[in-house]
Amino acid sequence: MPETLDPTAKQDHIAAPRHGGGEPEAADDDFSLAQDFVTEVAAALRSDDRSQVGALVHDLHYADMADLLERLDPEDRRLLIEDIREDFNADILPELAQEVREEVMEALGFEDFAVALTELDSDDAVYVAGKLDPEELAQVLARMPQASRMLIEQSLAYDEDSAARLMQRELVAVPNYWTVGETIDYLRAAQNIPEKFYGVFVVDPRHRPQGMADLARVLRSKRPVRMRDIIDPESESIPADTHREDVAFLFRQRDLTSAPVVDKSGRLIGQITIDDVVDVIEEEASEDILKMAGVRDTEDSSLYRTIMATAQSRFWWLFVNLGTAFLASSVIGLFEHSIEKLAALAVLMPICASMGGNAGTQTLVTVVRSLATRDLNPSNVWRVGWRETLVCAINGLLFAALTGLIAYLWFRDPLLAIVIAGAMILNLIAAGIAGMTIPLILSKLGADPADSAVVFLTTVTDVVGFFSFLGLATWIML
Repeated sequence: MPETLDPTAKQDHIAAPRHGGGEPEAADDDFSLAQDFVTEVAAALRSDDRSQVGALVHDLHYADMADLLERLDPEDRRLLIEDIREDFNADILPELAQEVREEVMEALGFEDFAVALTELDSDDAVYVAGKLDPEELAQVLARMPQASRMLIEQSLAYDEDSAARLMQRELVAVPNYWTVGETIDYLRAAQNIPEKFYGVFVVDPRHRPQGMADLARVLRSKRPVRMRDIIDPESESIPADTHREDVAFLFRQRDLTSAPVVDKSGRLIGQITIDDVVDVIEEEASEDILKMAGVRDTEDSSLYRTIMATAQSRFWWLFVNLGTAFLASSVIGLFEHSIEKLAALAVLMPICASMGGNAGTQTLVTVVRSLATRDLNPSNVWRVGWRETLVCAINGLLFAALTGLIAYLWFRDPLLAIVIAGAMILNLIAAGIAGMTIPLILSKLGADPADSAVVFLTTVTDVVGFFSFLGLATWIML
């Protein structure tokens, strides 16, 4: 979680330390480390006198420190960890790429790594612990205080994509009969409240949330007013096993900044805040984009993963694509004699399939995104389906005329122009239908449309494109 800074200090903190003190030089943008600064730190780490390293990195924000660690090579990274070990900021850990975090853990050792986990907010500690191998996790947990260890183990017992893995245990909850004055006095005196929170949860005697009062409303209310009278009774409670995509959807729909998490009995066990939901939205969007390219998840796309591990993770997707390519080639083989008689078919053949694949991908991406945001539902699926099909049909007509004209000017054969124009129309319509129906069918079957829809779409557009073009050419011209 972000550390507390006053607004003026925060602006200085962002700009100045990126270059190791003094007047900052120009960076690639306003919020990233300049490469000159990274080079300067690396040179200081390799020098005989490393005393200047501490001065260079002392004022770095923890996110910038994570960025610096990722940019350094492994040996410099190890040296930097040794230099900052005594003042190591635990908030660096959630910001690191998985592979870099493992190197940092190795440099710190299990003992210091366990200490760092106890300094994190519970949601960040669970996130970091959940990325460890079982053997590493056991070593780290064994070195943690019992209370911290139990909290992490309880959260890790939930599914990785559940609300309980996102939630923060630290929160402010008060009885519904308390007054605003009692609540404010408690907030001033308590030592164990979160560094940052957005509201006060009001609970009944069984510790079940009845609502949340925004801090602004608490501060504006008179001291004698009861807390139950200023809560928002329509605030949503999130069951601990709710999928994180559903949590993100709820926050987006209701414009929430925080929400309570409850167990099966309805008792308040934690809260989810908007900063964690922003991370979920970014991760889910990245994951869908990567899956559509055949990269299984964000770890597979990591720039710090080994070459062999990355190659292995991508092999099977390419293997499936090879199979679909042979299927498309078998369609071409059906018209081998036609291609032998008219060489122009071989020249123009890829155009139709390529245009169909691109048009289908446009529809596919639109539908997959609409499914993810839940804008596409049973009430509008037919209307959207007709819309996407008609869009592809209109583009098919326009590009049929353009492609037919180019083919005629190129080969001076009107029949060939008619053939490629007709195939273009047929394949773009097929692409629109496939781009719409494939993700819907996969979603209905419980599969992730972003995971495998592209393979099916490419197969459809290649097969239909080759078959329609070569079939029409055989029928009309030969």
